[in-house]
Amino acid sequence: MHDTPPSPAGTAADPQRQRWMAVLARADAAAIAARLETLTPPPPHRRLRGPEAGLVMVRGRLGGDGAPFNLGEMTVTRCTVQLEGGAVGHAYVAGRDARKAELAALLDALLQDPARREVLLATVIEPLAAAQAAAAAREARRAAATRVEFLTMVTTR
Repeated sequence: MHDTPPSPAGTAADPQRQRWMAVLARADAAAIAARLETLTPPPPHRRLRGPEAGLVMVRGRLGGDGAPFNLGEMTVTRCTVQLEGGAVGHAYVAGRDARKAELAALLDALLQDPARREVLLATVIEPLAAAQAAAAAREARRAAATRVEFLTMVTTR
């Protein structure tokens, strides 16, 4: 059959890009902005789309492997920006935070530049990911502290 050519870095199929997009989608707008302030001013960019809010249908599966069903709608905000050099960044974030969507799209565009990527990963993405991992661990510890284990006694005849 046809061989699919490998995806260039910075495309949607790139696992590294998927990771930074996931980190940006989970981060607070204030945390993203604070990390961006530590860097030199970002290059000028223009909005190609949005930020604009809309709805997406969330699908679920019973037991994780049953037949899919429509669980409900969720509000998302999307934004697309373009840097002067031509790089295009996209973002979809949960909720109606237009600022967060634009910052995430801007970072997506900046991270596609190999010359900037390592610095941005080290100063923006990795600290945000570490904070998210710490928050998840804290929540897991809090949940584990409330865990109740039941013992049953079975009699056999």
